[in-house]
Amino acid sequence: QVQLVESGGGLVQAGGSLRLSCAASGRTFSSYAMAWFRQAPGKEREFVAAVTWSGESTDYADSVKGRFTISRDNAKNTVVLQMNNLKPEDRAVYYCAAARMALTLRGGPYDYWGQGTQVTVSS
Repeated sequence: QVQLVESGGGLVQAGGSLRLSCAASGRTFSSYAMAWFRQAPGKEREFVAAVTWSGESTDYADSVKGRFTISRDNAKNTVVLQMNNLKPEDRAVYYCAAARMALTLRGGPYDYWGQGTQVTVSS
């Protein structure tokens, strides 16, 4: 069982940056693939970025590629999403997710989810 808690959301102007963190409980964090998803008002949840258990492989949605970076620290049980050059269309609730299959990327499935953190980007 893994519990995930996101933090770092907030309000930022377009072009600005935010750093989201996800703290995970459990001894087996390093064996999980991790990802970030987001859900904007009135839209379905969508994939943003993922990283495999070792951090060696990453995957990004086309809409964030070159602007967002996902990373993990297995010693600290955390995964971070660094978001630069934010756009109004990045506004959403961002969710951290964990997959028991260590090499999982965008395809999932993801087994555990956090409660989400709100990101708002003003134009």
